[in-house]
Amino acid sequence: MIMNFYDVIKRAKEEGRRKLLEHEAFELMNSFGLPVPKFGLARSPDEAVTIASKIGFPIVLKIVSPDIIHKSDVGGVVLNLKDEDEVRKGFEQIMNNVKKNAPSAKIEGVLVQEMVPEGLEVIVGSTRDRIFGPVVMFGLGGIFVEILKDVSLKIAPVTEVDVDDMMGEIKSGRILVEGYRGMAPRDIKAIKEIVTKVSDIMIEVPEIKDIDLNPIMLYEENRGAKVADARVLLG
Repeated sequence: MIMNFYDVIKRAKEEGRRKLLEHEAFELMNSFGLPVPKFGLARSPDEAVTIASKIGFPIVLKIVSPDIIHKSDVGGVVLNLKDEDEVRKGFEQIMNNVKKNAPSAKIEGVLVQEMVPEGLEVIVGSTRDRIFGPVVMFGLGGIFVEILKDVSLKIAPVTEVDVDDMMGEIKSGRILVEGYRGMAPRDIKAIKEIVTKVSDIMIEVPEIKDIDLNPIMLYEENRGAKVADARVLLG
């Protein structure tokens, strides 16, 4: 069952956590209408198979634990599972890996998630600045953000006109509008909706300190976008 964002934040606070678990972050984003993957939390191989069958294949499995930051480092991620048998084996593989590599970690379950198709990677985030309040960030993902730091910042609330400005401010912005070397232009409407909704979340939910949606797969014009990973920190 998908919870509303009040329940998500209340549960995290009651457990003394400042970081939402991945399925909780997706639940929060879903509450505000962001395009998250289909997902569910499984606590057994049978439950994982049931959820995967409802979502459709291929499937990604990820360990869900408040004690594990880098899931891949402990063998907590399995990609591109194509049928029920692979999901069952993948669940057991993840649990065995985590018990071996992080034996003291508290395990909430395994996230069963739609495998998001490849697209142009973009990043949207926000932080609550002590002076300016919520500040929203946008840029292309991968090398553009990691090495070139090619991002744009705006103080919330952010409008669609502001997003136009942000795309014009980054050096790589032309790739979105014009495409590049056979790559088609991207769905500008979809990314505008994501950026403005992140701004809305930060204004409406003062308990949130940081949001990091990275990567977001942005598809060709009129084909939308998908938030592949989400990280949310509470104040």
